[in-house]
Amino acid sequence: MKSLLAVVGRPWVGAVLWLLGLAIPLVLNQAWVFIASLFAVYAIVALSQDIVLGRAGMFDMGHAVYFGVGAYVTAILNTQFNWPVFATWPLAVAAAALVGVVLSAPIVKLRGDYLLVATIGFNAIFILALDNNLGHVTGGADGVFGIGTPSLFGWQIGSAAAQCWLDWIAFAVALALMRNLDRSHLGRTLYYIKHDQLAATTMGVDTRKYRVLAFALGAALAGFAGTLRATLMAAVSPGAFVFTESVTLFAIVLVGGQGSIPGVLLGTALMFVVPQVFRSFAEYRYFVFGIAMVVIMVLRPQGIWPRRVSAEAAR
Repeated sequence: MKSLLAVVGRPWVGAVLWLLGLAIPLVLNQAWVFIASLFAVYAIVALSQDIVLGRAGMFDMGHAVYFGVGAYVTAILNTQFNWPVFATWPLAVAAAALVGVVLSAPIVKLRGDYLLVATIGFNAIFILALDNNLGHVTGGADGVFGIGTPSLFGWQIGSAAAQCWLDWIAFAVALALMRNLDRSHLGRTLYYIKHDQLAATTMGVDTRKYRVLAFALGAALAGFAGTLRATLMAAVSPGAFVFTESVTLFAIVLVGGQGSIPGVLLGTALMFVVPQVFRSFAEYRYFVFGIAMVVIMVLRPQGIWPRRVSAEAAR
């Protein structure tokens, strides 16, 4: 519990997030409860993108692939093999992590634009496979529908409020995991590799292994977010994981601040919550977000809320 309350560096911030997550379904209408759930899901997948981009410094423009793998594994196992939703979670996370390892292992030595182009290719292949009804189980362009609601010890999580609480609990756990990653040996090693790969190699660090591990961790967390999205929407389709989705996740991390948990959360809110406040202009969100990204990269390239590395983390 203490770890969860210290998710963003100060205990009171974690406490506020907990209270906010509990209060939202009680004080807001159903539309805003759905938006709150959507924010929690996309905050998790944005944090997973930040593991690869913000902490390991790798340009991954195909991160929606892992998001989609988690969602489709849950959807297929639940609708076609009658697995309970919660029972699909471990396999969905493992499948996303495995795909992350398989796809990243041949390309982690690439840098900059070359790595970015390779990951774009993975996203295109993934969508093509889904559209063509891979294994006759993905449903083609229509996707998979009729995903059941989670149930725990006979309690059916069927209401919007219950779904929101589930998503925010998962969100809090993801924040705690990210906080612990930053304080771990792995997190510090990824930080060193990002800022001086040559020095890390000289010191005997197997940079290839750590970069693949970063992809695997990011993919696993994205796959977990995918399972939540599948149950929230009760359906999955290729259109939810197209290249623009990967671009959005990439932009959220850049605009918010690479390696910064508060920055990523702020970027997610700007992308998914603010357009709902100004709903009449929501269709222009990509246009506005693109302009904001250009302005921020020129005036504040480190992002709106950049990462601050403590003396403990820098050692």
